[in-house]
Amino acid sequence: MEAGIMCSVRQHIAFREHECPMQAMSYFRIVINCMVAAVPEDVGTAGALRAIAHHLTASDILVVSGDLVSDIPPGALAAVHRQHDAVVTTMLCSAPVNGPTELVSSGGKDKIKKPRRYNIIGLDPTKQFLLHVATGAEVEKDIRIQKSILRAVDQMEIRADLVDAHMYAFKRSILQEVLDEKDKFRSLKEDILPYLVRSQLKSEVLLNGVPQAENGNEMVNSQNNQAVVSRILANASTPSFHDLYASSNKGSTLVRRTHKCCAYIASESKYCQRLNSIQAFSDINRDVIGDASHLSGYSFSAHNNIIHPSAQLGSRTTVGPHCMLWEGSQMGDKCSVKRSVIGRHCRIGSNVKAVNSVIMDHVTIGDGCSIQGSVICSNAQLQERSVLKDCQVGAGFVITAGSEHKGESLARK
Repeated sequence: MEAGIMCSVRQHIAFREHECPMQAMSYFRIVINCMVAAVPEDVGTAGALRAIAHHLTASDILVVSGDLVSDIPPGALAAVHRQHDAVVTTMLCSAPVNGPTELVSSGGKDKIKKPRRYNIIGLDPTKQFLLHVATGAEVEKDIRIQKSILRAVDQMEIRADLVDAHMYAFKRSILQEVLDEKDKFRSLKEDILPYLVRSQLKSEVLLNGVPQAENGNEMVNSQNNQAVVSRILANASTPSFHDLYASSNKGSTLVRRTHKCCAYIASESKYCQRLNSIQAFSDINRDVIGDASHLSGYSFSAHNNIIHPSAQLGSRTTVGPHCMLWEGSQMGDKCSVKRSVIGRHCRIGSNVKAVNSVIMDHVTIGDGCSIQGSVICSNAQLQERSVLKDCQVGAGFVITAGSEHKGESLARK
């Protein structure tokens, strides 16, 4: 079951009674009420929102993926959303310079790294409005741009270097309409967001005030409409193309409706990653004790690592840069730790090597073990001379002495 957390915030302002309100010292007291709702795993993000829709009452709602690791304040996204009175605003982050990767199994052989497919994002010249989104399998196809969008904005900047952070602000009433009308939609990113972007500029022919047809592509044909398009193009450098489109052809049977889809592009100096795979879990752990050390809140030693004062190191044991050895953990003699995280109260024997790995709490590792590129969950045991490479070990699992494992997921059945 997937669990979603809903929070509502009430803001209170209080003044000192003995002071004039104009001179009063004010403070904010924020009360957060949280509810947890469980939904079936296969309903997707859109289905999860449908399940809790009756709890959502605010005019705007913020949706944040539970696997987002970032130091970007959500208030920055909310401010852009409200500034433009948008129906949706999505947060986009710069992709890593080397490109994100994911581990892909190769028929039982060594796992290889392949680049993940990026989103194709279309932005207006001001980089405030989202004009085109292609995700998933659509990225592999030819890009098709709506004529109405191009006519309205004149220019579109196509970007493939931006990552969807899975943080969205929605106008609740519009989101509810889409969830009700499009009951087949499962994903916010792959279904609802592209749908809202495609339907930004709509035209309707009214017959006695009743909509007869809807088309966002081909309803600008008359001579009068061409004049409207010319005026839109002349103002394409401004962020008001939505308003120009909506105000055209007033008094005629052709009525234009518009809503705004916006983008908030985070600064490149901000950290923004999704913890949605084993590889990402390992990468983020290394980042938090490396380039993104400000996220941890811990102080680093002169050797650029974190070793808790209660941790014990044996003779000639080395803990390299960008490593963490946490509370109560003990290591024997002649051990080597490189680019790895070791949790609380672990018991590690002598001559143990750990490289590019994450070892969680209360793990026991026997003498002579070698661990590389692996994740070992809490309370697992590695008996002496075990060898792990690119493995995941489940909680409480026991690796037998002298065994070797490569590219395996090991867990209790």
